[in-house]
Amino acid sequence: MAEVRARVQLNVGQHSHIPAEIVSFSGLQDGQEHVALIFNQAESEQEIPLIRMHSECLTGDVFHSSRCDCGEQLNECIETMHQQGGILLYLRQEGRGIGLYNKIDAYVLQSQGMNTYEANNHLGFDDDLRDFSDAVLMLKAMGLSHVKLMTNNPKKLNALRNAGITVDEVVGTEAHVKAGNRSYLETKVKHGDHMLNIKKISKSE
Repeated sequence: MAEVRARVQLNVGQHSHIPAEIVSFSGLQDGQEHVALIFNQAESEQEIPLIRMHSECLTGDVFHSSRCDCGEQLNECIETMHQQGGILLYLRQEGRGIGLYNKIDAYVLQSQGMNTYEANNHLGFDDDLRDFSDAVLMLKAMGLSHVKLMTNNPKKLNALRNAGITVDEVVGTEAHVKAGNRSYLETKVKHGDHMLNIKKISKSE
């Protein structure tokens, strides 16, 4: 079982300085340094807190790549939790678990016509190698067994429920369409069963 290791106050956000508490853990299973960001003291003040499991995406979160919507989803989450409170689990699982260099190789294949899943498969990986077991340990270390989950990915929902975390509500994220990622979003809906409004995607270009 993971334990809370340390807590530090900081400010986050793309356009504003939003106060948050960053939490580290000991006893996680995969050897990665996952962290939780707590907004508006959500852990103690909300009976059923809003949470998001966000997998690291250096190209999207930091460099604002046009290939995905990860950075926009992260910003949406931070702004929402600033208003409502919540807990962001930032998981070190770059490229759906294949790592940064392999993700860049997958980008090359996508430039040649493959979709995001086909590119991963071509490199010898499954569609999605992410494991959310440590996210479950992090939630349990913070004493949480009931949550509201901010996601459009059914895999995350099923991972929590299968691990005994009760998800009382699913809060969907917006369809963040920009030049270069429309096909990516449509592929996530068609191939990955992501809960995005495909009609909204089609109208948002």
